Amino acid sequence: MNNVKTFALMAGLMALFLAIGQLIGGSQGLIMALVVGSAMNFIMYFFSDKMVLRMYGARVVSEREAPELYQMVDRLRQRAGLPMPVVAVTDQDQPNAFATGRSPEKAVVAVTTGLLRMMPRDEIEGVIAHELAHIKNRDMLISTVAAGIAGAIGYLPWLLAFGGRDDEEGGHPIGGLVAMVLGPIAAMIIQMAVSRQREFEADRVGAEILGRPLPLANALRRLDALAHQIPMHVPPAAAPLAQVNPLAAMGGGMASWFSTHPPTEQRVAKLMALAGGR
Repeated sequence: MNNVKTFALMAGLMALFLAIGQLIGGSQGLIMALVVGSAMNFIMYFFSDKMVLRMYGARVVSEREAPELYQMVDRLRQRAGLPMPVVAVTDQDQPNAFATGRSPEKAVVAVTTGLLRMMPRDEIEGVIAHELAHIKNRDMLISTVAAGIAGAIGYLPWLLAFGGRDDEEGGHPIGGLVAMVLGPIAAMIIQMAVSRQREFEADRVGAEILGRPLPLANALRRLDALAHQIPMHVPPAAAPLAQVNPLAAMGGGMASWFSTHPPTEQRVAKLMALAGGR
């Protein structure tokens, strides 16, 4: 199903580029849109994980650079029956984490420096187990591509400005303005393709990987509280990849358009129900 959704997103990106290219630039705009849309789809599939890391300002770390973190990920991924993912760290004060990549063999687990600094060890393990659950459930392809596509839509005004006909040829001078209005709306629709249910399932599988649900439940409470207090500087398009909404401190506005996270209290309640059943 995630593969089908990914294909639909990529087809939708191409259709959006073609429609606006035709609208603004006629046959010339259509050809340019076809070239740009094809290139975007190629980039989205093969390089969107790198785009996500760049959006978060994350850097890959080795075992020598972050031995405790690396060994923690290694130990938990073995329990999950997964290949060793790439480990990355982003210099953000807000405690948070995300997973990206198009397959378990190409996966990345990234955490913030705030997570490593502020969270107890057992809760960090719960956070990492949740991200490994996303990898195990193969959630990252759709999430990573969606984030990349939402970011790519921001280039539509450029396509209209430079790829369309000029006014003497009958172009549409307000095309760029229209794209600037439609871009965030299209991005919101794309982000909603990422099901909120994936977070509940990742919580459940993460608790299984860890062997107990309470550390993850406690971690979610702490992450959510601190996300409302400490802002994170990340493009809204990448926000749905994080374990809790990293833009919570920003309140409403455009940040709310990209929210795909279910309420944290619901996630905690489900984990506590798991704990009560053991």
